[in-house]
Amino acid sequence: MSPAIAAKEGGRQRRAGSHHHYLDVRSEAPPGLALCGDGLPGGEAEALLLPPPSPPPEAGSRGARGCRAELGSILLLLVLYVLQGIPLGLAGSVPLILQSKSASYTDQAFFSFVFWPFSLKLLWAPLVDAVYLRSFGRRKSWLVPTQYILGLFMIYMSTQVDLLLGDGEGRGPNVVALTGTFFFFEFLAATQDIAVDGWALTMLSRENVGYASTCNSVGQTAGYFLGNVLFLALESASFCNKYLRFQPQPQGIVTLSDFLFFWGTVFLITTTLVALLKKENKELTPTKEETKGITDTYRLLFSIIKMPAVLTFCLLILTAKVGFSAADAVTGLKLVEEGVPKEHLALLAVPMVPLQIILPLIISKYTAGPQPLNTFYKAMPFRLLFGLEFAFLVWWTPKVKHEGGFPVYYYVVVLLSYALHQITLYSMYVAIMAFNAKVSDPLIGGTYMTLLNTVSNLGGNWPSTVALWLVDPLTVKECAGAQEQTCGTTVAAELCTKAGGSCVTTLDGYYVESVICVILGFGWWFLLGPKLKKLQDEGQSSWKCKRTN
Repeated sequence: MSPAIAAKEGGRQRRAGSHHHYLDVRSEAPPGLALCGDGLPGGEAEALLLPPPSPPPEAGSRGARGCRAELGSILLLLVLYVLQGIPLGLAGSVPLILQSKSASYTDQAFFSFVFWPFSLKLLWAPLVDAVYLRSFGRRKSWLVPTQYILGLFMIYMSTQVDLLLGDGEGRGPNVVALTGTFFFFEFLAATQDIAVDGWALTMLSRENVGYASTCNSVGQTAGYFLGNVLFLALESASFCNKYLRFQPQPQGIVTLSDFLFFWGTVFLITTTLVALLKKENKELTPTKEETKGITDTYRLLFSIIKMPAVLTFCLLILTAKVGFSAADAVTGLKLVEEGVPKEHLALLAVPMVPLQIILPLIISKYTAGPQPLNTFYKAMPFRLLFGLEFAFLVWWTPKVKHEGGFPVYYYVVVLLSYALHQITLYSMYVAIMAFNAKVSDPLIGGTYMTLLNTVSNLGGNWPSTVALWLVDPLTVKECAGAQEQTCGTTVAAELCTKAGGSCVTTLDGYYVESVICVILGFGWWFLLGPKLKKLQDEGQSSWKCKRTN
């Protein structure tokens, strides 16, 4: 569907976080799903450090009093996670803006690399954990400069983004510059995420550390909502004129430039307050053993992925989501192309939030046993069939469009389709996460599990990028009104227009791609699905990392 309501696995959406430590790829986890590891190197070892003994409180009062005493820290974590969600939500809104400006799907594919940093942060997380200024604070050493750079870059880009979007002077969007800009935003947000996750473990006492996961889920969800759904609504002239204004105006209430400037200022003010007023817990300063060398951490990751069972799992999960790529990455953009307002698609994400919270809780009852991948295998064909249903939905869209937009029953069908699709998506997602938790070596649980989650996330990222890139090559167009011209390339299309003709699509590559993806998906399900299920029969020794001290 649209980037605002797309599948979590594609790495595109960052609303709800799971509850991991510094290495965990939280960006892909739905709310309510906690992933824990112990015996961890680096920052994750902080979770195991016990606070100094204190006199026991009166019976029945410990939890409540502890929560009140740390209310300031809980609110700070909530604010930091909200700030983290802002650039993620903005990045998710740009593809819809580009689509409304008739950007090509090749451009959309290029921009999709923006969503990769959160899936790749494992590559530099050990560096963030090991290098810091002890006098300033282990987490503040990265959090403060990262947020300052984010804030300053947002303010600077507020003066440039209109030019990059091609507004005002007849120029098209500068997709390369936009991709570089938002990739940098996402990289900084991912780095801030590593620092905040690590700090959460020492900022709160052991009995209250569970509140960090709540701050994570609520904060990142709220930040993504502000940066995506709210921004798209307030940026839309039609939405504002219809619901928020008495006198119509040609523009929305805010522009992307205004939004960037406002949040850049908020980043600077918040970061300054954190730098001056918030101190790190010196009693939980990590020991030398807990901050293992960067080289040791990377060597550990390499030793995990070399194990035959892990390598087989990685290869299978990297290819398992090819069948969903057209439905997840292209459908929403096609709906915008067919005239569905982008702000309406974004708002469809709102009623889905309760469902996305409840689904993992329900599905986890079926994945808690010894064979969680059975749920993955059973849900896969239903999710593949939604690829055909979404293609039908795109084909049906222009047929129900009228002068005033789309009828209410159309949005009901879209919402119902997405809700049913979410059931299959979460069934597969929760099953994979349960399997990752089941096989991860408990001695290095966080690093091990994060590696598996990273591979799973990449298994959604690369097919989405390829799916977007293939739409244009698979599309067939002809020049109507100038038979001697063609529309095979951008230059040829311009020549067609100059000759008095117009390019007409005779075969939309999205439909071709949707069928191909479903065929490939069912091929994977028949041929490789049983091999994935068979990994559940491997003994624990097949998953344990043989390390040398």
